[in-house]
Amino acid sequence: MRLAIVTDIHGNREGFEAVLADASARGAERIVILGDIVGYGPDPEWCVDRCARLMEEGAICLRGNHDNAAAGAKEAMSPLAQAAMDWTVQALSPGAKEFLGRLPYTARIGDMLFVHASANAPEDWNYVTSDTKAIGSFRATDARLIFCGHVHLPFLASCDRQGMVREQPFRTGLPIPLIRSRRWLAVVGSAGQPRDGLAQAGWALMDSAANELTFRRTPYDFGAVAAKTRAAGLPEELAQRLIGGR
Repeated sequence: MRLAIVTDIHGNREGFEAVLADASARGAERIVILGDIVGYGPDPEWCVDRCARLMEEGAICLRGNHDNAAAGAKEAMSPLAQAAMDWTVQALSPGAKEFLGRLPYTARIGDMLFVHASANAPEDWNYVTSDTKAIGSFRATDARLIFCGHVHLPFLASCDRQGMVREQPFRTGLPIPLIRSRRWLAVVGSAGQPRDGLAQAGWALMDSAANELTFRRTPYDFGAVAAKTRAAGLPEELAQRLIGGR
């Protein structure tokens, strides 16, 4: 099966639509969304509705910290994130908030575990940004493959049979063989707000039959999203982030 793994959409309709189109063109048979559907971007209601319809078609959709906040939970956020969340809460319908509040924190398909943040503390929203910070996730589950979001930067680590965890280099767009003598953790880049300096939507394609993972970037009209961000009255810094991919 080919899985399109998408995360951190953050109300970015254009980025999300571009990823879904790219995933379909590359033969994705199922969609897995790792959370943070809303927050920051100008189209939270549309993105929630699209995720709900995808779930009706068999997609998996998880809860992120921004989704949790939009549903009414108290979450620690930066002033910029909180300002965007205050706007998002006003923009969402009651039904959308209810949908977000029902989403699970984790999901599993066979030997693959999906979570928004870390596998060892899904509800604490810990960032997995290094091999050291990936250790807890490997220890918390027997899953061979762990897929995370939350960080907005793609990252890959492996764990060998002795429990040694190492960051692994990769090239975007090239399939990575996930050799079975190791376990793997992949942090999928953000579809809606990438932060690595490249203003393209990030996602990943997992081919379970070939046992290969490909980190992908998909161009989209970030200028249009930046314009909608400004028109909505959201902070200017959020528009600039989209333009600079940061």
